[in-house]
Amino acid sequence: MLLSSISSPDDLKKIPEKQLSQLASEIRARIIDVVGNNGGHLASNLGVVELTIALHRVFDSPRDAIVWDVSHQSYPHKMLTGRYKDFSSIRLKNGISGFTRISESIHDYFDAGHASSSISSALGLLASWKLQGRNDKVVAVIGDGALTGGMAFEGLSHAGQLAENLIVVVNDNQMSISKNVGSLSRHLTRLTMTGGYQGFRRRIDGIVERIPLVNRYLGKLIFRMKRGIKGIFFANNFFVEMGFEYAGPLNGHNISELEKFFEKAKKIRKPVVIHVMTKKGKGYSPAEMNPSAFHGIGPFNTSEGTVEKYDSMSFTQVFSDKIVSMAEKDSRILAITAAMSKGTGLDAFSRKYPERFFDVGIAEEHAVTFAGGLAAGGSIPFCAIYSTFMQRAIDQILMDVALPKRHVVLCLDRAGAVPSDGETHQGIFDISLMRSIPNLTMMTVASRNDLEACLEWAAWKCSGPVAIRWPKMSCSSEIPGFSSEPEPGRGVHVKCEDYAPSVSLDFEEDAGKAFVKILIVCTGGMYSEVLTAARRLLLGGVRTDIYSLRFIKPFDAEYFYAIAERYDGVVFVEDGVETGGMCQWIESLMKKNPLLMNKRTKVLAFPDRFLPNGNREDILCSAGLGSQQIFESCMEIYTSFDEKK
Repeated sequence: MLLSSISSPDDLKKIPEKQLSQLASEIRARIIDVVGNNGGHLASNLGVVELTIALHRVFDSPRDAIVWDVSHQSYPHKMLTGRYKDFSSIRLKNGISGFTRISESIHDYFDAGHASSSISSALGLLASWKLQGRNDKVVAVIGDGALTGGMAFEGLSHAGQLAENLIVVVNDNQMSISKNVGSLSRHLTRLTMTGGYQGFRRRIDGIVERIPLVNRYLGKLIFRMKRGIKGIFFANNFFVEMGFEYAGPLNGHNISELEKFFEKAKKIRKPVVIHVMTKKGKGYSPAEMNPSAFHGIGPFNTSEGTVEKYDSMSFTQVFSDKIVSMAEKDSRILAITAAMSKGTGLDAFSRKYPERFFDVGIAEEHAVTFAGGLAAGGSIPFCAIYSTFMQRAIDQILMDVALPKRHVVLCLDRAGAVPSDGETHQGIFDISLMRSIPNLTMMTVASRNDLEACLEWAAWKCSGPVAIRWPKMSCSSEIPGFSSEPEPGRGVHVKCEDYAPSVSLDFEEDAGKAFVKILIVCTGGMYSEVLTAARRLLLGGVRTDIYSLRFIKPFDAEYFYAIAERYDGVVFVEDGVETGGMCQWIESLMKKNPLLMNKRTKVLAFPDRFLPNGNREDILCSAGLGSQQIFESCMEIYTSFDEKK
């Protein structure tokens, strides 16, 4: 087996060219097998196998840097840079990341995970090297999807005037280019990429620059002539206009062709764009036929290409169904997403109401401001973006939605703990980032009925901006209160009679201990774990009620005080960071209230650190938020009371 013999790119360079197709097949087989067991990004990784092999055979990583945009397509890169033996642990607890990580390898220059940043990162690295006198190359590999992000264009604009040794590889796995256009493009590429052509052009430029007096006028003339020639032969080529040399489109699965052009690009003293065409899911027919479904996927049956189905409904599916039914009643309701129509559940809406659906690409900032514009025109836009990606649009929420009080509904999927994707994808920062924004209402939901009630309220009862957050998980069990119409600032008080009606509630003194009551206050995304802990406490004779924080902002403090004063201790549980979080703030309010200041309290929230790989339970337990830890925190308060109060 070739793959198992590779521990570094140097080993890859020793493999004869005629055996590279076998290596590519081995890489694909390994990816399919491991992703089938662990879940992960399948189609994107299968599409870049030959590209990755060619890059590591031509460039000298880590001396030359290869920067993967998003880096969800870095699985082949990981296996070719010494992580083959650890690859079976990818995305698991204590395993390697599904994205590039500085801590894993000297071949990973950046901790990636969000799109459109590779060119800026690569350019900064290159500029630093240049100042140190280094002349090594930096290669940024970016997909056509990531090029829809504005940051990518900002990086290109700067790179065109700054970088000599930057090579941008555009991995195009969607665009279809006809043979005639492709042939002409390849012909022009061969002409402009040859060392002779580049050398001739530099000599002419050097001669013109040394001509005194005439230089000012002759230089402008020659520059205009060159621009005119480019305009004829490179019509509509954005990269050339930005100051890049352009090569492509190339067959991204032809290693020999890729290596040839990479070698040429290494010799050019200008920034270069190499445009390659790849097929997502290549080598695995289910992924080739449905690359969207196999982009990011859970464990699946590799022989049949089928994913296990679950009986319980996820919050994402509830949102998907509800927004379609609401749109049937109200033509003002529109839906927006940033290249995540399937992930956010808007694919059904897009099929039924294509004229009312907008996928703006990987452009979260534009999505939010665009939503503000739609609201200004009288529409009710629902802007659905993962919590981790909504972080990019905080300024737009502030300036373009909250300040003018636009009626925009921000739907934050994947809030709280996010399984498997690691540090870059946890949705734990939205509460602390957004609860300080004026005019913005922020809600957190605990069940299917809760989400449906909050969506209706946000659309038809609220006139300003609303953010609703929900986790990546199946919906929790219902209690009647979750179906009630939201009252601004007030949560849902869930008593033990509601969630355990069949359990005896005869709480007598046990061994002399006076009856102690505990209240658990939680964000909706933690309700499932809180409920598990509360039921266990109840079975142990500890009366535990729950207050589900439907509203993060506004918060009806007086209503909460009236509830909290009935309890001896309060445990706060939040699926957001503790620093600047909701529960820490409520606890501080209690300490200022004379009637509540002596209550025993404890706050459980995410610590001030990034969270590694793992399933939901792994992540919560590592942060002290598992159901067992919630139970133990309540028991600490319970047992802290003297036998006589």
